[in-house]
Amino acid sequence: MRIVFIGDVVGSAGCGALEAELSAIKRRYGADTVIVNGENSAEENGIDPRSAERILNSGADVITTGNHVFRKRSIYELLETNERVIRPANYGDDVPGKGLCELDYGSYRVAVINLLGTTYLQPIENPFRYADRLLAETDAKIIIVDFHAEATSEKRAMGFYLSGRVSAVLGTHTHVQTADEQIINDTGYITDAGMTGPMDSVLGVEKDIIIEKFLSYCPQRHIFAKGDCEINGVCLDIDAKSGRCTSIERIKTVYSEK
Repeated sequence: MRIVFIGDVVGSAGCGALEAELSAIKRRYGADTVIVNGENSAEENGIDPRSAERILNSGADVITTGNHVFRKRSIYELLETNERVIRPANYGDDVPGKGLCELDYGSYRVAVINLLGTTYLQPIENPFRYADRLLAETDAKIIIVDFHAEATSEKRAMGFYLSGRVSAVLGTHTHVQTADEQIINDTGYITDAGMTGPMDSVLGVEKDIIIEKFLSYCPQRHIFAKGDCEINGVCLDIDAKSGRCTSIERIKTVYSEK
């Protein structure tokens, strides 16, 4: 089977690009399943019901998130009621939502796991230990892990730790697509899938705001940029019987409203 994974959607511009291009991407790659990280999809950060709806209506089967998932309280109910919108599992059991979603295709199932790194991020439950816990809870052969983490070393370590046990470990959060896609012991891996958002920006935010922040060291209110967008991600070929990844290919598409 073939799975398309799309990196962090940023703001209304990113949602618009996805709405315009995801159907064509699915056809181009012959995707059976589409997973999209939507943790920055709402304006002013986070995810809300409206941005989640836009992503799902674009053709996503599952939405993963990250460290900004709880920024908007309006998403809490959706996390509890829609099993296709998940949050990092290692936040624990005392917050809304779950970190594992299973899609049943009859002859096979696809499990999607969302985990959050702890290096340079908030000190929550150990993602490596939580990965072991979740793997014990599913018997799906095809398992895709979105590891939302800051440190390259932590992402690489997770890739090796889960190699041979899951179908893919796909890094998100840093918004810059890396060129290290590979297969590690039958597990597809990339350090960061990249973002879906404005190209004329700094990680999706208006560039002048970030430049001023570096010049003055003063806090700045982040405003997402507009304009032409890049859609980044990966396409995975996976053996449905064994769950082994046989190929991983980077996706990079440019969308212009003009």
